[in-house]
Order: sequence, then structure tokens, then C-alpha cells
Amino acid sequence: MIHENWVNVRAQEMAQAELPFQTADRKKCSETALSSLSWQEEMLRIFARNQLRVALFMPALVVFFALTNLTWVPAFIVIPWLGAYLLLEVHQLVLSRRYLAIDSRQGAQPETEKWLRAFTISEILHAALWLAPLTIFWHPGETLQHMFIGATIMASLAIRLLVANSYLPLVMAGNGLVLMGLSLRAAFSSSAADMAMAGMVLVLGMFFFQIARRLQNSMKEMLEYRCQRERLIDELARQRDTAERARRQAEEANRAKSQFLAAMSHELRTPLNAIMGFSEIISSEMLGPLQVDRYKEYANDIHRSGSYLLNLIEDILDLSRIEAGRVELKEEVVDVVAEAKTAINLLSMKAEARKQKLVLAAREGVELLGNARYIRQMWVNLVSNAIKFTPNGGKITLSVRRLEGGNLALEVTDTGEGIPEHELQKVTQSFARGSSATRKAVDGAGLGLAIVNGLARLHDARLELESQVGKGTTARIVFPARRVISGARADLMRGDVAEDSLEHQLLLLTA
Repeated sequence: MIHENWVNVRAQEMAQAELPFQTADRKKCSETALSSLSWQEEMLRIFARNQLRVALFMPALVVFFALTNLTWVPAFIVIPWLGAYLLLEVHQLVLSRRYLAIDSRQGAQPETEKWLRAFTISEILHAALWLAPLTIFWHPGETLQHMFIGATIMASLAIRLLVANSYLPLVMAGNGLVLMGLSLRAAFSSSAADMAMAGMVLVLGMFFFQIARRLQNSMKEMLEYRCQRERLIDELARQRDTAERARRQAEEANRAKSQFLAAMSHELRTPLNAIMGFSEIISSEMLGPLQVDRYKEYANDIHRSGSYLLNLIEDILDLSRIEAGRVELKEEVVDVVAEAKTAINLLSMKAEARKQKLVLAAREGVELLGNARYIRQMWVNLVSNAIKFTPNGGKITLSVRRLEGGNLALEVTDTGEGIPEHELQKVTQSFARGSSATRKAVDGAGLGLAIVNGLARLHDARLELESQVGKGTTARIVFPARRVISGARADLMRGDVAEDSLEHQLLLLTA
């Protein structure tokens, strides 16, 4: 269990730290599965990098081993062996650098089979040089030397295992031959210590190969996970780009729609004013009596239709300006109760025609920091909407109340048939009409609540709807507490205390 956990941790570290995929590899991962990706290239890349990392340590170990063996072995044997080993080390370093140089060039792909063959031959030569001391350095009866040679070779095998740990063919080509030679050398010795060393070598060899096999399997899994991750990243990037393009197109379409509505509404308003003016002249018989009474009725119908169209155009203009972000909030102190009274006065005749009762339930002197015209328009739109959907003889209540946290709510409550819960979000959208408006053919294009919603957001407020089918609806605009004006702060906003503009701003900030 211990060495299995070590293997998994080691494989994950190498997959994260030693496997930064190149551009070509990312492309392969995004286009193909791992089965078609040459994972051997990644294994050889790790081997080459590890080879460069031990470039100084291995020659130092070999030099120390050779100098120590001069105690038992003549120099004319040790020096040629040392020179051959150092030449092989230089060859392996050059081979590794050349492989990594090919791999680092964009678009260049190494010939995997050729390089695998070259590294395998290099490992076999490396194993042969380590097997040589078992014959040319070996002195019968020198147990201390035998133990020194065996220990040094085992240390070399451990280092080579770390270098080639993720690729079993290279481990077998190098460490396998050395372990086999070391075991045979010790097994055919008459010394008990050599026999014990042979057993230890066999056990360690099995352990090394088990680790190498598990490392290779873990590394392949890590490569597959990396490949899947790269494919997911590429797919998410494509989805993100698609969503971004769709968002830009929607914004452009929305701007084009707003510009079109603004332009067309402006062009339509001019002839409509003329139509309404002439129809009013005809219906009032200002230029003389009409010979046919039906013509007067027609003129009144034309005027009413023109008024309806003009109001609709004004709503479209307001909505297009809000959506285009061209509505500026010129802040002032607004008496919201006074604006509610203005809305009642403007709509009282329409309510009386339906025998509806408009009630104002609010105390005087409630003030907000906002735009008077926009707040008046919100009152008018909400009350007008309530009049449309409240039956004859119904009641509409306008109220102003403080909420917890200091927020202020402007409310319009009616006794109409209410809005189904699933339509509450829909009716605040542009040109959206509820099922009741469609069923009863109520006049309107579905812009009133959308305009209120936009003007509320302009004041950092929010529009809320509460409704019960058969009992009525409450439309509420909730203003944040920081817009509520009272006492000295209201005097500061009106400029009654400080005449200098800079002094006025400073007092306002500190009030």
C-alpha cells in the first residue's frame, strides 16, 4: 500500500510539473483520443528531461567509484572504463538535448520509433559498462570490495529508475541487464555475503520493476486525464466564444431596435399631431356646421384613435431611451405624495367613467432624491394600469410607507382579478401582455410596467408585484434608504442653507 501511494503521488507530480503539453499535443488532444496520440513521445520527453537533471550527479558518482576501486584494481583498467563511461554520459546528454530541441519546435514531431531505439541502445551500453566492474574489477575473496561494488551499482540502479521511471522498455533495457548480471555474479560466488547480496538484489529488482510498471500505468492514466482536460478546455473556450458572439449580436440587435423605434416614433408623431388637430377642428365644427352628423362621429373616432397612437408612441420613445441608456437622471428633492396627487388628478376622469374610487393613503412631506417627472410617470403608469384591470366600481389605493432598513415603498393596490403567479415576471417585460389583457382585449401594447421597471432601476430602485387571483394586485416600487430625504438634508438639497455650490456639496456629503 505504501509504495502504491508513492507511485500515484509521483505520477501526479510528473503529470502536473513535467508534462506541460506543447501546442501540437493540445491540438492532438482536442482532435483525437489518447489511443491515437503517441504517448511514447511524452514518456521519452520525461526521460530526456530527467537525464539532464542528473547530468552532474551521475559522473560524480562514477568518478568516486573509479577512484575508490584504485585500491584494488590497477589504474590501466580503471581509467579506460571511467573514460568510456564519461563518453557515454556525454552521448546521452547530447541525445536528450537533441530530442527536446526537436520537440520544442512548433509543428516538428520527433520520429518516435527512431528515438526510442536510440535511447534503448544507449541504456544497453550503460548497463554493459556497469556490468564490466563485476568481471574486470572483481577480486575473489575481497568481500569489502564486493559489497562496495554491489552497493554502488544498486545506487546507480535507483538513480536510473528515477530517470526512466515512467517508461518500462527503458527500465528493462538498462536496469534489467544490470540486475541480472549482479545476481549471477553474486550467486556463483562461494561467499555467504555474496549469496545474501544476490537474494537482496533479486528482491529489490522485483520491487523496482513493480514500481516501474505501476508508474507507467499511472502515467498513461495521467496523460489520458490531461488529454480529456484539454479537450474540455477547448470545448469550453468554443462555447464561451459562441456565447460571447451571441451576446454581442443580441446587444447590437437591441440597439438597432431601440434606434429604429426612436426614429420611427419621431417620424410618426408629426403627422399624428396634424391628424389629431384637424379631426378636433372638424368635430368641434370650428369652420362651420357639418351637413352629416355621422361625419362628426367619425372625426371623434379619428381623434380618439390618434390620441391612443400618440400615447403609444410616447411610451415607445420612453422605452427606447431607457433601453438605449440615454435617459439621464437629474436629481432633485421630490415630494412623492404631491406627485401621487398629480397622478390622481390626471386620471380621475378615467376612473370616474368606470365608477372606480381612487384613494391616497399617505402622510404629507415624504420626499425622495430623484427626478420628479419620472416619479410622476411611474405613479401615472401604475394607476393607469390598475384602472384598466379593475372592474367597474372597484377601488384603487395609492400608499407610501417606510420599510425595514429605511427603504421607502410606493404602492398601488387594486381590487381587480389579479395576475397568475407564472405571469408576474412576464408582465414587466417590453410588449408583454398577460392572459387577462388578451382575453378581455384591454387597450395597450404592454409597455407601462416595462417603463416603470426601467425608471425604477434608474433610481436604484426595484419593481415588485404581488397578486392573488380574484383578489387584486399590488405594484410596489422600493427605493433605497439613501434616497429618502428628511430634515436638514432636504434643506441642503434644496440649497436653502448654503449658497456657494462647493459649500453645498460638502454639506450634502456630511449630512
